[in-house]
Amino acid sequence: MRSLTVPFTLIVLLVSGSLANAQDSSSSSKAATETEVNQLRSEVAAQRQTIEELKALVQKLAAAQSQAAGDATQLRPVAESASPDVSALPVSERSENSPHLTNAVLVEPEPDAEPEPAFPAQTMAPRRDPAPLTAGWNGEHFFVRSADGQFSISPYGYVDVDQRSYKGDGAPSDTFVLRRARFGFQGNYGSHFDFALLTDAVATSGSIVRDVYLNVRIRPEFQFQAGQFKTPFAQEAGTGATNLDFVERGFQAMLYPSAASAFRSPGIALHGDIEGGIMQWWAGAFNGKGYALVNTTNQPEWVARLRFYPWRKTKSNWLREFAFGGAIDRARSRGLSGDQSFNGTLPDQAYDFFPQFAINGPIQRYNGEFTYIKSAFAVRGEFNQLNMSRNNVGSEQQGGLGFLSLPSIIAKAWDIQTTYLLTGEKRPENGTPRVKHPMFGPDTPGGKGRGLGAFEVGARYMGIHANEPSANFLNYYTPGYVPGFDYHTDEITVGINWYPNYWVRYMVNLGIDQLKDPSTIGAIPQNYYVISQELQFRF
Repeated sequence: MRSLTVPFTLIVLLVSGSLANAQDSSSSSKAATETEVNQLRSEVAAQRQTIEELKALVQKLAAAQSQAAGDATQLRPVAESASPDVSALPVSERSENSPHLTNAVLVEPEPDAEPEPAFPAQTMAPRRDPAPLTAGWNGEHFFVRSADGQFSISPYGYVDVDQRSYKGDGAPSDTFVLRRARFGFQGNYGSHFDFALLTDAVATSGSIVRDVYLNVRIRPEFQFQAGQFKTPFAQEAGTGATNLDFVERGFQAMLYPSAASAFRSPGIALHGDIEGGIMQWWAGAFNGKGYALVNTTNQPEWVARLRFYPWRKTKSNWLREFAFGGAIDRARSRGLSGDQSFNGTLPDQAYDFFPQFAINGPIQRYNGEFTYIKSAFAVRGEFNQLNMSRNNVGSEQQGGLGFLSLPSIIAKAWDIQTTYLLTGEKRPENGTPRVKHPMFGPDTPGGKGRGLGAFEVGARYMGIHANEPSANFLNYYTPGYVPGFDYHTDEITVGINWYPNYWVRYMVNLGIDQLKDPSTIGAIPQNYYVISQELQFRF
């Protein structure tokens, strides 16, 4: 690249020559004529114009060279080549005459030399801002997650709106019901901690908190959970409301622990999956009195459950999803706290098939269950038994029976049900089918375009029997007679489930409740017909 020294030299020579000529002319003849003076002035003006044109040309050349140099061109201090870097000297060695980084000229970069930075490198390490959070949609839930993936949280919830129609002597009135409106959060911290919080906005009594717990995954085979959550007693107790095959749970759910509070109670539980889930186990202790309530005895409710998938690792689709198991439960009731036997109102609210009695003493529960799933087909069954002691529950009234022990109340319930997805989706054990052709909304993970959604049909038979034995007390001090109640009822249910997409479900069930032994005065044995509809949205 050519230097700009030559143009500057020409300018200086021209200016010097012009001034010299002007001085010689003025000194040679002081008596110059007026014509000669005017001529000299014209020459000086022309030279000045030439100088201005040369300056403009130099500026154009400098601009062109600067643009051609690009990023390689840099500003260097004038004193850089003549003096050392003053900023590198100690303060004591600096003087007022030391050069300062003030004036600068444009110079060319040296060939094959790397350009020097305009500013010196910082000696301190650059500050690192914390990595931002990530948020989005994982195909089923919204989520917020830390950049390292160690912490994540997802809002979730569901809303159920029911409509019930009844036909039968003494049946309830037809009604709409806002059944559930539950909202909460679930997430994890690291690879060993899971947590959840779920509230119910339509709760009319007691605590609105349904679930609040922390689960610690020490190993898949050994985990620890504490807080308030479902008592792990039976397979349908562990099935979420969004994954039920029918609008109502089966009769056997009437005998579950904490049945009056959606099977939830404060407590702790140990659990785990052995050999990849071939065997699952639970063991826990709970208050057994419902939402956020303290225990009324010094004995907690103990629960133990086992569930087996003997062919889970086989390649055969016919046996892989067969499971069976059982559970036991031990608790104690307290007559002084007014404890009562189980509630005999059917889940669809059609009638009360069995009255409640005062109980006091040990309570035992037993459960047996099985599940079989093959692609779109599923069948499930369950049996439960409940024994409730009545120690010293007689009347305090004069002439009554006194505090005498009565025979235990024994209740048994069973349920068998089957479902089939007509549109070919796979039936998960405890989940929502992946709709292949959703009608609207977001595409289902694994979906295949738009359609009418998924359709499922189901049928169920269930029954319940309860016996409160009679007792005679033909003695001198407390004569009397306790009448007995030995009632049973059953129900046949058929239903259709429609999934317009993965997050919306419409269910319609026809239930035929067969009342054989009325417990209400004035009622007669008959069949009750109940049509239940439910529209559910979840996120």
